[in-house]
Amino acid sequence: MTDRPYRLAVDIGGTFVDAMELDQRTGHVRFRKASTTPAEPWKGVLAAIEALGTDLGEAELFIHGTTLGLNAVLERRGGATGIITNAGLRDIFLIGRGNVPDDRMYDFQYQRPPSLVQRRHTAGVTGRLDHRGDVVTPLDESELREVARHLVEDEGVISVAVCFVHSYRNPASEQRAAELLREWYPDLKVSVSTDIVQEYREYERTSTTVLEAYIRPIFERYVDELERGLADRGFDSRFLIMRSGGGSMTSATAKLSPTPTVLSGPAGGIVGAAYLAEALGRDKVLTFDIGGTSLDACVIEGGNAVVTHEAELEHFPLLIPTYDIRTIGAGGGSIASIERGLLKVGPRSASAVPGPVAYGRGGTEPTVTDASVALGYVDPDSFLSGEMRLHDEEAVAALREQIAEPLGLDVSAAAAGIFDVMLAKTVGAVRQITVERGHDPRDFSLLAFGGAGPLVAPLLAREMGVGEVIVPFAPSGFSAWGMLSADVVTDFSRTRMEVLGDSDPAALSADLDAVGELAFASLEEQGVPREHGVLERQLELRYLGQEHTLLVDVGERIDAGEVRAAFDELHRARYGHAMDNPVQILTLRVRGVGRTTRPALGTEPAGDPDASGALVKTRRAYDFGSRAMTDFAVYDRSRLRPGHAFAGPALVDEGTSTTVVHSGQRVAVEEHGYLLITPEAS
Repeated sequence: MTDRPYRLAVDIGGTFVDAMELDQRTGHVRFRKASTTPAEPWKGVLAAIEALGTDLGEAELFIHGTTLGLNAVLERRGGATGIITNAGLRDIFLIGRGNVPDDRMYDFQYQRPPSLVQRRHTAGVTGRLDHRGDVVTPLDESELREVARHLVEDEGVISVAVCFVHSYRNPASEQRAAELLREWYPDLKVSVSTDIVQEYREYERTSTTVLEAYIRPIFERYVDELERGLADRGFDSRFLIMRSGGGSMTSATAKLSPTPTVLSGPAGGIVGAAYLAEALGRDKVLTFDIGGTSLDACVIEGGNAVVTHEAELEHFPLLIPTYDIRTIGAGGGSIASIERGLLKVGPRSASAVPGPVAYGRGGTEPTVTDASVALGYVDPDSFLSGEMRLHDEEAVAALREQIAEPLGLDVSAAAAGIFDVMLAKTVGAVRQITVERGHDPRDFSLLAFGGAGPLVAPLLAREMGVGEVIVPFAPSGFSAWGMLSADVVTDFSRTRMEVLGDSDPAALSADLDAVGELAFASLEEQGVPREHGVLERQLELRYLGQEHTLLVDVGERIDAGEVRAAFDELHRARYGHAMDNPVQILTLRVRGVGRTTRPALGTEPAGDPDASGALVKTRRAYDFGSRAMTDFAVYDRSRLRPGHAFAGPALVDEGTSTTVVHSGQRVAVEEHGYLLITPEAS
């Protein structure tokens, strides 16, 4: 046991910052919230930690999930960024693929979002490699010097992306350019494509590098401010930041390459959900995370969430590992409005500032949270365990004036309509990640977390026929809890285009070994000894002539026949058929993993099913089973014990979150203390 018993995890959401403390001596966790501070986000993090009151000198670990990079792109708050590429190719990022997003396919007036880089901040220099990585024209260093002078001194660029064509085959030219740029301008932030990803697709690789260069100055400042604030409060141990595709990285590594963090906001919840699925013996789990601004859903099957290696941010492609998550703008802060006589919910959000009307911080437009107050689900007096009194009368007035009266409804019907619209959007998101992937959602358990997850999940389960909803402790802080079980992870890849049947298995293994050495070195730099590291090796394959790929796990010995059979089976499972075409190897992938100690999950034997000892009162609320206001039994979550069971309509209040159980549904408390909500007939 370490002489520093505490682990801390902090997750920033759109409205609140969630902080979780784990005492490794007892397994006990404590949870606190603070308001998000968008202008200076580190202040909200430090406020949440101060609310916990942990002695940071006794903390072994601080791990953090952040959407700072994502928000910097969405809000266009990054630094002045330049691009240096080959002469004649300066417009590669601005031209892109020329495709229109699927949801705007028939919009002939569609305009792309403004570019992250102005054209005057892009430049080409003489130098060229061929498709094998051989030098055709050497890099002109004197021309590079003049280009750098113009971008930095004349244009005021503070960060630059260096991306040369075919450099994934031979990084030498890019690395030399970066060396010179750092020598000439030590304060310039230089992002190099081959330091981030060594894969083909010039536009996608350029886009990934540009996004890193764009967010790096603001991300470095944020982490520096946070490190300084933690040090001032006595913290001097390991500081990790979550990665978009699961696992974590040290803060020092993240500052050098922040791109893997840009979609890390929901990652902690997915990591925790995979651990929980294993502990509860659930082979198929669908995560359902609703916070203040968005809803995130992800499929976990066989204890693992699907990781994809190409993401998209504001229609800019990113070649980074990320969980396959469906996100929609539907959260507690989503604004309800009427457009052309129709009720609309989201994607606009009241966010942390000004927030829902009920928060009393200047918000004037009704939100899902305000509808929850009007429907009786949220007790204005006990919100955030009584630390924040909600302005329920103002919330009801806003709903009446802006939604109910224009639609000719009473307030409860209007608020229920807001939930109906949100539910319809939610069903669409869940169908995308289940039905459209060949999964039947009725085969899954729905894991509800986030501040509003347990509020909506039982309703979604009724709508889609899902047989079980699982509600963990402190669901609004579940993502922070999940971070406590995150491994240290590093990912490396190499494009290698060749037909599987023509490849040399020994050469393939040697290349994977070489990439694996890079992974081991990265883990060691992040404090993971080589003997504690584990490598996961994969080949990215496709039938010759296809565009999209599938990943096949391989061991130290590669047998082409076994790999082909595994790919055929995977293709058959995903798409319903296999083909006779030759199989092509596209990319070698290696993930290095440094295992961490997971928080223990305590259990208790089941006792008396009578839960009356946890019943604190009744409250009028809206029951979607009968579609009417009725009496709900209100239970105190802290008093519920394994074995307790009761039927809806009921509310389970735990201060920072409320679980809404409708008529026709039943709750049982399992051995870990988690709530299991099922149809009453079952």
